[in-house]
Amino acid sequence: QVQLEELGGGWTQPGGSLTLFCRVSGSIFSIDVLGWYRQAPGKQREPVASITGDHSTNYADSVKGRFTITRDYADNTTYLQMNSLQPEDTAVYVCFARGYSRDYTMYDSWGQGTQVTVSS
Repeated sequence: QVQLEELGGGWTQPGGSLTLFCRVSGSIFSIDVLGWYRQAPGKQREPVASITGDHSTNYADSVKGRFTITRDYADNTTYLQMNSLQPEDTAVYVCFARGYSRDYTMYDSWGQGTQVTVSS
């Protein structure tokens, strides 16, 4: 009963910026990992960025220095700020959360995905 709601995405020119937003709701006891994956046409789904409960962040090498993930621990939200976007960043971006529900079971929840398109 943990669900994710995503906002953001869209289109921008190379060098532009977009921001993605995700809110986690439901029967949450903890969110141990919160972040984003992406899947480009013809490619495997890959992790983009994540942030853990101890505030540790991880970024794919391809986005490091351009993307920034933040988390609001009070309202269970995360933002992915994407700067200096390039056509290779074009993909469906999906939010994910992993943690424990209030019934002490582990969950792994995913958002619906949002399209990011970078083109001139």
